[in-house]
Amino acid sequence: MSDEPQDAGQDDGVSDGLVDRLDVIEEQPLAARADAYAHLHEQLRRTLEGDDDHGRG
Repeated sequence: MSDEPQDAGQDDGVSDGLVDRLDVIEEQPLAARADAYAHLHEQLRRTLEGDDDHGRG
């Protein structure tokens, strides 16, 4: 048995992009992170609510 989650190693294409974006945000100076997280939050909210006009960009 393994301690890894069952979906570990599977590439769904979505999570990789999010993880990359989070890595970029974490590399920014502390003062800039709040704005970057707020922007990401807004984009995710719009995506989850189905606002296609504000998808990728």
